[in-house]
Parts: sequence; C-alpha cells; structure tokens
Amino acid sequence: MQAAISVGVEADQPTLDALFRAHVPRALRLAILLTGSRALAEDIVQEAFIRVATRRRALRDPHAFAPYLERAVVNQVNSHFRHQRVVRKHAAATQPSDVAVVDPDVATRDLLWAALQRLSERRRSALVLRYYDDMAEREIAAVMGCRPGTVKSLISRGLAQLREELGDV
Repeated sequence: MQAAISVGVEADQPTLDALFRAHVPRALRLAILLTGSRALAEDIVQEAFIRVATRRRALRDPHAFAPYLERAVVNQVNSHFRHQRVVRKHAAATQPSDVAVVDPDVATRDLLWAALQRLSERRRSALVLRYYDDMAEREIAAVMGCRPGTVKSLISRGLAQLREELGDV
C-alpha cells in the first residue's frame, strides 16, 4: 500500500501518509478550538488536508506544508460558520416569532466558551492561534492572510470584547 501512495511523487517530497501523520494532529487541535466540536473539526481537517495535498505540487514552497494546511483549516472553519449564519438567518425568518429562547445557567467555562463563539471568526481565529497555538503575530498573519498589524488589532479587540461580555467572571 505504501508503494501505491508514493507512486508519482518526487524523491524529495514526503508521502501523503508521512504528511498526514506529521501535520494532521496539530491541524485537528486547531480546528477543535476554532469549532468547539471534534466531529466537525475532523471533517474540516479532512477536507483541508485533501485540498492542500492534491495541490502540493503547485505550492510555492512544497516543504512548508504545515502553514498551508493551517491556512486551509482556518478558511474551512470560516466557510462553515458563514454557511451556518445563512442557515440560521433563513431559519429565523421562517420560524414563528412567539417561540421564547431561554439561556440556561452555565458554569464559567461554558460562559467563556459561549463568549468566544460570539466573536467574529477572524477575532476567534487570531485569539486561538495566539494563545493556544502560541504563534507569533507574523505567523498568525501568514496563516490568516493578513498583515501583522491587523492581527494585533484582532487580538486586542477580541480580548476587549471578551472582557466586556464576561465582566468579573
């Protein structure tokens, strides 16, 4: 099976199996933090890996697979949440207005998680990449496709929004 995977791959490029084993665990952790769901994260990482792996010969730096995969994961997560917003907006427009929504009393962890989910995808991505993945601002900028100054702004505004929402929690 291994020989079948490496057929047609240049000698200096790792096999798909090697790329998968080396990069998917970190990408999966990133996706779990961005989505809050392991099942959804696995689907997103699988899709992102397939997209990057099938285009790896076209990558500017074929040996920099990890940053390309991380960028693809962030893009897939953002795409998923954009789609979910459209679905919710459509559902809200067609739902009867007399239905009351009651928020349950939750623990501090759940409050923090909920507040994090209310951040925009870009702010949430910047915060997760900075404080969980411990990336430098330049690395985050490369993954998110923006400038380091934008990353600083996203992190600052994201933290300010979390502080405002959570208060003394």
